Parts: sequence; structure tokens; C-alpha cells
Amino acid sequence: MLLQIFQDALFAAIAAIGFAAISTPPRNAYGWCAVIAAIGHSLRFVLMNAQTQLHIIPATLGSAFAIGTLAVFLSPRARIPAETCLFPALLPMIPGTYAYKAFGGLALCLLSEGQDAFGRNFYLFAHNALMCSCLLLCMVLGATLPIFLFQKISFRATR
Repeated sequence: MLLQIFQDALFAAIAAIGFAAISTPPRNAYGWCAVIAAIGHSLRFVLMNAQTQLHIIPATLGSAFAIGTLAVFLSPRARIPAETCLFPALLPMIPGTYAYKAFGGLALCLLSEGQDAFGRNFYLFAHNALMCSCLLLCMVLGATLPIFLFQKISFRATR
């Protein structure tokens, strides 16, 4: 289990560095993005796979909140805005599989012949689209809530 957690954290850190490189932050931000992404993504992994066995939606909400909180509290130390580390660290949790399956279900829905095939494909589309939407909403709420809860700390790095 520890190897899986480490592997999940490592791949999330690599992805966060890649996402951070797109927005060209200061050089010292890359390490912070990697650390925050590794902690947040591995927290979701642990919440979903350990004793708690949470569903992906509350696990995503909790880990997004942890990512937002870490970004807010570590940004003054790194002397960068919290958002500089927050967004690249959050991007590895984007529900790409659900989005891909939703659009695949929609395409099958449009191409299906007969009511039974349409109903089955529409169920696949609706389930995956709702999961994707709920996960994205949880990510947004969980990540931005710490910025508003800890406003004084959050904006200290930009002063």
C-alpha cells in the first residue's frame, strides 16, 4: 500500500510540474506545486482505498480542500500567490476518464438505432457527465474555500 501511495504522489507531482510549466510561474513555485499536488492526490487515494473507502466525490472534496489549505499556508513562505501553486496542484485530479466516457456515451446515443440502445447509451452518458460535473464542482469548492476562509493569510504573499 505504501508503494502505491508513493507512486500516486510521484505521478501527481510530475503532472503538477507539467501543468505549472504551462503558466510559467517563478522557478521556486515548481517545487511547491509538486509537493502540494503529491500530498493532495495521495490523500484522495488513501481516502478512497484505505479503511474509510470513501466514494470519489467526498474524497475529491476533502483532498481539494487540503490542496487549497496547503496552498494558502505555504504561499507566504514561497512568496508567491496561493493560486500559483493551487491550480497546477489541482489539475492532476481532473476527472478525464468520466469526461471521455460521457462524450463517448453521447456519441453512441446520437448514433444508436432503437429505443433500448438509446436508453442504455443515454444512461452511460448521463452517469458519466454527472460524475464529471460533481467532481469538478467539488474541486472548485474545495480549493477556493480556504482562500476565502483564510483571507488574511491568503493575500499576505501578494503584499
